[in-house]
Amino acid sequence: MERIVVRGGRPLQGQVRISGAKNAALPILAATLLAEDTCLLYDIPSLDDVVTMTRMLTQLGVTVESTGEGALAVHPAAELQYAAPYDLVRRMRASILVLGPLLARLGRARAALPGGCAIGQRPIDLHLKGFAALGADVEVSGGEVEVRAPRGLRGTSIYLDVPSVGATENIMMAAVLAEGTTTIENAAEEPEIVDLANFLNTLGADVRGAGTRVIQIHGVPVLGGGTYTIIPDRIEAGTFLLAPLVAGGQVTVTGVVPEHLKSLLAKVREMGADVVVDGDEVTVAVSSRPKAVDIKTLPYPGFPTDLQAPMMAALVTAEGTATVTETLFENRFAHVPELRRMGARIQIQGQTAIITGVERLQGAPVTATDLRSGAALVLAGLGAEGITEVSGVHHIDRGYVAIEQKLRALGADVARLSTEDDPLAAALLLH
Repeated sequence: MERIVVRGGRPLQGQVRISGAKNAALPILAATLLAEDTCLLYDIPSLDDVVTMTRMLTQLGVTVESTGEGALAVHPAAELQYAAPYDLVRRMRASILVLGPLLARLGRARAALPGGCAIGQRPIDLHLKGFAALGADVEVSGGEVEVRAPRGLRGTSIYLDVPSVGATENIMMAAVLAEGTTTIENAAEEPEIVDLANFLNTLGADVRGAGTRVIQIHGVPVLGGGTYTIIPDRIEAGTFLLAPLVAGGQVTVTGVVPEHLKSLLAKVREMGADVVVDGDEVTVAVSSRPKAVDIKTLPYPGFPTDLQAPMMAALVTAEGTATVTETLFENRFAHVPELRRMGARIQIQGQTAIITGVERLQGAPVTATDLRSGAALVLAGLGAEGITEVSGVHHIDRGYVAIEQKLRALGADVARLSTEDDPLAAALLLH
């Protein structure tokens, strides 16, 4: 087992290039199942979840070839399989996104129901209701779901009870080969939805309205191949832009879409930081203790739930009292007990955390229980006195490419160690 070890107290300085968005890459990789020719994808992040999705494609019969750093060629299957392997679905919930493309291509798809999630209940009922509305028969039994449409899918109007990102993506992918027009109302508006729609259109689909609450998909008989570059990861960008609020200093993220970061940047400015946007670069500079602000997570374009934990790492040492209200997931405060171990003063009342800022945290051994809590604990260590050891690093590796290397390039005192490395090795590496 590995851990990330941070010695706090060093202000950050420099720039970091942001990787491709994991939450865009995964559905786009799933969507290559719809293509009858080769897809060339660029800016694919080197992450554990991406490896899992490429293994899924391979087991379904697709050939995935690395053609350079961050570049993949996905060649269509000679014979596409309809059943997603259980061992991969249980490993990553996003594997369920292969159901829509397989149903569209083969008229049949089967997968294990995804299990529980560390951050809360995330059922797939909206996915299945959408498939049923398109004309598929849905059967759930023995921990598996199977959808069949032997005579093909037919376009229809679908209203989502909540603007689910995964359901919007899965229904959109199923509908691109359906007969007629499909309308998804109350659709998710996230930039990753827009990226998927743009990729599908590159292959020859006719998807309109992505990024709004109403998406129209005019079915086409077949999709070809294409070349596409994934959008930058707004959550990774936001995490690095929050780092100077914890450690002090100035950080520039490059290769980003500032529009995707508007809700975060508004709060960063409110906390007293200087923010400069220049093309595809955003700089945050901090010269004094940040001010406390109130946060409420909401679907895009609201404040992202995926940045709630990293933002809390900045708020625990801000001046004043802050509130963080989580509206999307019921178990997304797993980082709170760990931050308390470092000296944070946080009270939980239902889905709201009340944070009274302290001047500085103390380094401590802490454990990441999910992806974003892990990022928050690493950030907290940057501003803490002494050494912070973050275990559960495999969670962090699901969403951040070489986070310790990028932080080290900004001047942070951080290293990745294995459990075999003793404290003396940590002291030698952190200097």
